[in-house]
Amino acid sequence: MTFRATDDRLVVVSTEGCDAHDVPNRHPEAPGRLISAAAGVRASVPSERMRAVEPPRASVDDLAEAHNREYLEMLVADAEAGGSQLDADTYTARGSFETARRAAGAVLAAVDEVDSGRAQRAFALVRPPGHHALANRAMGFCLVNNVAVAAARLRNNGERVVIIDWDVHHGNGTQDIFYDDPNVMYISTHQAPHYPGTGAVHETGNGNAKGANVNIPLRSGSAGDMMRAAFDDVVLPAVTDFAPSRVLLSAGFDAHRDDPLADLQLTSGDYVDLTRRVLSVCPDGELVAVLEGGYNFQALARSAGAVAAVLAGVDPSLDEGEDVTAGDVDTSVIDAAIKERS
Repeated sequence: MTFRATDDRLVVVSTEGCDAHDVPNRHPEAPGRLISAAAGVRASVPSERMRAVEPPRASVDDLAEAHNREYLEMLVADAEAGGSQLDADTYTARGSFETARRAAGAVLAAVDEVDSGRAQRAFALVRPPGHHALANRAMGFCLVNNVAVAAARLRNNGERVVIIDWDVHHGNGTQDIFYDDPNVMYISTHQAPHYPGTGAVHETGNGNAKGANVNIPLRSGSAGDMMRAAFDDVVLPAVTDFAPSRVLLSAGFDAHRDDPLADLQLTSGDYVDLTRRVLSVCPDGELVAVLEGGYNFQALARSAGAVAAVLAGVDPSLDEGEDVTAGDVDTSVIDAAIKERS
């Protein structure tokens, strides 16, 4: 395999220094998430193996590639009014939409670094997360669907895109935005039943996009062995069959066993294994990863750092107790996902 990039350092685009998305006290999607993730990456990747890029602001036109303009106008008005509560879980402040524009801009910058050949891999460290945001509605802590904005740009430029989403929650927004699009494949592993209640195995896309949406719902308590089987038997073959020109990774870390919002049992060692599997199906080894969930600050730091190390070509140094996890493999889920693709 030949690599196009002239610089093999990992590009990191972080919005840590321009985060004005204030949330109520004790809200799980807090600024400390991004601080922890960025610290974990810095601790895991030697400075000479990564390169920082400043996050630009995505324009409203950029966002409109994945979102309705009426919804974006509402977010502008909401910010001008000082913010509000948009749903049961999603709050905004005066600076929230500006921060969301930086988050989407960071992902677009990461994509541009790889697309231009300046880098082989990039990691966008952003908040708020994005994969629950629908084209016309905020949801589940998410205002703008960062990975969808990037995928839409790539698709509009003639690319064939795969989005792999291993966040513990199903990315209903990403699925919905591309459900009728045969040029963007969305693949999700997620706990079920769990928020937001979507992501059944039979949700495979509409019309010409039938088969371009792949869901692998996992039982509570599933560990690394189950995820490895899901990737080996369903995710990687689906990517290979789709033959993408670009791969994006929605990298949520709330499937970690220490996360307070879910009940899967992964460790940072498992994320190392999964990252290596994802890279095995990336054209020219090129990948852009985007931070999604993860609500235990320590687990988030360890997991994001471990993934960044793999992306940077560095051997991850795992903390005690962060080895790969074993456990039962629910072959019925895998068989059902394979059947839906046949």
